Parts: sequence; C-alpha cells; structure tokens
Amino acid sequence: MLVTQQLMALNCHNSRPQILIADDHTLFLELLKCFIEKTYPVIGTVTDGRSLLAEACRLKPDLIIIDIGMPLLNGLEAARRIRESLPNVRLVFLTMREDANLAAAALDLGHAGFVLKHAAATELMRAIEEVWHGRSYISPKLKPTDWVEQRARVNHFSKPLTSRQSEVVQLFAEGFCLKEIAAHLNLSPKTIEFHKHQIMVEYNLISNADLVLLAVKEGLILVDREVHADQAN
Repeated sequence: MLVTQQLMALNCHNSRPQILIADDHTLFLELLKCFIEKTYPVIGTVTDGRSLLAEACRLKPDLIIIDIGMPLLNGLEAARRIRESLPNVRLVFLTMREDANLAAAALDLGHAGFVLKHAAATELMRAIEEVWHGRSYISPKLKPTDWVEQRARVNHFSKPLTSRQSEVVQLFAEGFCLKEIAAHLNLSPKTIEFHKHQIMVEYNLISNADLVLLAVKEGLILVDREVHADQAN
C-alpha cells in the first residue's frame, strides 16, 4: 500500500497540471494563455470573479492563476470559495500591488503562489512549479521574514467584513446600483439596502465615496479600476 501511494504521488508530481486562468484584462489574459500553453494545458479562461467560481466548479482544474483585482468578486474571495469545493486545487495569484499584507492574506489560504505582474515570465513559471509540488512561492521583494510576521500581516490586513459584506462593498464600489447588486447576488434590493446600512453604521461611513475608499482599503478593488459615476444613494 505504501509503495502504491508513493507511486501515485510521484505520478502527480511528474504530471502537468491543467490550468484555469482568471484575469479581467483581455489582452493580458490572451498573452498569458499563449505563454502558459507552451508548457501546460490551459483548459479555460475567465474575466471576472463570478465566472471563475462557475468555471472552476465545471472544469475542476488542477491549478488556477488568479488576478486578485477582478470585477464582481475579487480573486481572494473567489479563491476562498473555490477551496471549499475543490480543497486540493493549487492557486497562483497575480497582482500589480506590491503589498506584503495582501501577499500574506493570499498565502493564508494554504500553499499558494503570489507573483507581481511586472515580474519576469520565468518567475511565474517557477511559482507554478513550486505550488504544483506542494510549496508556496512569493515574489522575493515581498517575502515575510517568517510565518509569525506573516500571520501578523494577515491579521492586520483582514478586517471584520463578512463575505457577504465584502461582496456588497465591492459591487457598490464598482458602480452598480441596488437592483443590479441584488440581481448579481440573487437577493432582494431590501436585503442589499440592509447590508449597506449595516456597513455604513459599523464603519462610520457617510457617503458612497466612503464605500469606495473602504473597498480600496480592503483590497477589494484596485485604485486604477474604472468606477462608474452613478452610485446608489
């Protein structure tokens, strides 16, 4: 039995992972797909967090390359949910943000990779290899000195927003109105209004602009992401 298990593990490590890629920048996504396909099979691509949830469930990839700053549902929250149904899936996060706290939060999900988008392509390939073989990888300039420091960063980065509150904050910050958010989350507009009110009270927020700032602070959206002018009041 032990020999059989060792052979299975060896075959797993020698096999090539089937990869799903998630990034909302279409040109970058296509270039990344072409690059990755030279070494690994790419079984799908998506451009937003909710499509990622659906495709991950349908395709059951071995490894997912995830842009953290995606619309509708950010990469970190999407990864948390995917791990609930696919506990063995490997994760490699991509981001333009040189934020060690964000990196620590990503690695708190388990063995994962965290690569800056402006890093060399060889670094991404190394991250994939490391993660596929059960190890974590983080861009060297962001690497915490030890796990104690990393955990402290996670605690600093993580705020007491629930998953539902995070969804509501992100969608408001992206410019969706109450009815649109309700449709995305399959909830009633009154329920969305309730969540919004609770968030405004708990965080002492006054305006929708404050909601946007909260979303940026929480890492739910990127500061350079286009936000619609029309906000729900």
